[in-house]
Amino acid sequence: MSCLDQVYGNASSIHHFGQIAKQRLEMARRQVAGLIHCRPQEVVFTSGGTESDNLAILGTVRHASRATRHVITSAIEHPAVLNTCAQLEREGVAVTYLPVGSDGVVDPDAVRRALRPETVLVSVMHANNELGTAQPIADISAITREAGVYLHADGVQSAGKLPLDVEALGVDLYSLSGHKIYAPKGIGALYVRKGTRLSPVLFGGHHERDRRPGTENVPAAVALGRAAELAGRDLVSEAERLAVLRDRLEAAILDRVPGAGVNAGRAPRTPNTTNLYFDGLEGEALVIALDLRGFAVSSGSACSSGAVEPSHVLLAIGLSPEQARASIRFSLGRSNTEEQVDALAEAVAASVLHLRRLSPVSKVYV
Repeated sequence: MSCLDQVYGNASSIHHFGQIAKQRLEMARRQVAGLIHCRPQEVVFTSGGTESDNLAILGTVRHASRATRHVITSAIEHPAVLNTCAQLEREGVAVTYLPVGSDGVVDPDAVRRALRPETVLVSVMHANNELGTAQPIADISAITREAGVYLHADGVQSAGKLPLDVEALGVDLYSLSGHKIYAPKGIGALYVRKGTRLSPVLFGGHHERDRRPGTENVPAAVALGRAAELAGRDLVSEAERLAVLRDRLEAAILDRVPGAGVNAGRAPRTPNTTNLYFDGLEGEALVIALDLRGFAVSSGSACSSGAVEPSHVLLAIGLSPEQARASIRFSLGRSNTEEQVDALAEAVAASVLHLRRLSPVSKVYV
């Protein structure tokens, strides 16, 4: 708020007001770098996770000078990655989409087998947005380093929730989104390891060391920096608290609701996310029922709201279209309490019972 009210200079200007803005911007850059353990000059501010993914993928692949180019990604990526890869395919780039097991985890050996001499990039998300499953990024990076191939990880769901050190992970590019760690919507960042070659996808001035042109959104960047600082400070304690709440929610629902289960529940996961199926129900109906009771949940990715197709993530782990449509994602955060979790479990049980009574297909569970 102080930036919006007082720091109105252009961070690229050399006058007094511009330099004040520049100081605040660079402080934010250091704070983001502190969360992910990198050099501040390796942080590029963007408009969010989608732009960060686009810059990482399009930027590295388009910069590659070889005649034939190949990209490896997974079948459970966010649309910001999948649709960017689809665009590369339209440009003549070959893309391999790796399958995952029922645990929602990519096998590093599958990455090794998919590598080709013309492979220029591997992009595998750090944690999945629907399941919360964490991917073995460090194991994958050992393979890509040996092959001399860039590795990008979409870290939108993991930053601030899992211990994060981009040096230890071995990634070359890592995407962040501000609103996932309580910064405003419309701000994000991309970690670009020193020496990583990528072309800009936007064209204009020389901002962000020629990697992302456009006057920087200083107030939003400052908010992201502060959010990153707070997320890093409380990461361990908050992750432990959220994991306890998540497990409490799962146990309460499974105890009260027959024909329910956790999707990919045995895999390593972020502490705040769980995805449950409710046999014989339409997930959208349960979302509406819980909304009427004051609870906001999702039947898939928020970026796919309104889509009639079942989740590509849930289909990829082996669920049928009917099971995928009967699944709900629950995400917990800083403001949630044990009392809220208990109330949610009761609301889920009551809503499921009501909906199954209305459905002839589901009467077996009533």
